[in-house]
Amino acid sequence: MPPITFAHRGARAHQPENTLAAFRHALEAGVAGLETDAWTASDGEVVLVHDPVVKVRRAGVVAQRLRVATTPSGTLARHDVPSLIDLYRELGAGYELSIDLKDRAVGPLVIDAARAQGDLARLWLCSPSRRVLRELRAVASEVRLVHSTTRRRIPDSLERHAADLAAHGIDAINLHHSEWTRGLVELFHRFDVKAFAWDTQEVRHIRAMLDAGVDALYCDHVDRLVATVAEWDASAGP
Repeated sequence: MPPITFAHRGARAHQPENTLAAFRHALEAGVAGLETDAWTASDGEVVLVHDPVVKVRRAGVVAQRLRVATTPSGTLARHDVPSLIDLYRELGAGYELSIDLKDRAVGPLVIDAARAQGDLARLWLCSPSRRVLRELRAVASEVRLVHSTTRRRIPDSLERHAADLAAHGIDAINLHHSEWTRGLVELFHRFDVKAFAWDTQEVRHIRAMLDAGVDALYCDHVDRLVATVAEWDASAGP
């Protein structure tokens, strides 16, 4: 079974990142999933943007800076920052959705929006904090949880870490592609923890991760991601 192909921040190599245009382009290109970032706007809406401050440019010059936490979602939308509800209303919920949680309050709000508008079982919530993920597991049993980290930030042995994730109902671990090996993927799989690889931008990165057996890939270039995975899947045969 091929891995999930996540369009990182939408099709950010092709369209402005984390915009509805980028998300639509990615889905039309054939990815299985979208990746984005979530903050809480001042009115309590979940908005999809990477940084805590939105730079408003006019004639290529930064004319205004809007702090997401103190700006209502309607104002942000006028500057091409969609809400999670906008995403579901415009593009439905027929895809996997990976969301990096950027503030401590946003996780439960994302779950509420997905429960009301989308498909909670296709939602992957990512955080570097295992405590945040454990708290979210208590809120919703259906949502998928992903520990986004690096090997140097794992204080225990990798086997102990895999066992800890499994014991707390955390579904996957997301590491930079350069940190994965086939043996490490197999270790986490022994504990039923999926292996996700981010920053797989080049064809050689994608192919290496496919050979290692990872379960999901994140890439800015959706055309090469989709084409490389399709070629690999066809060569693998039945």
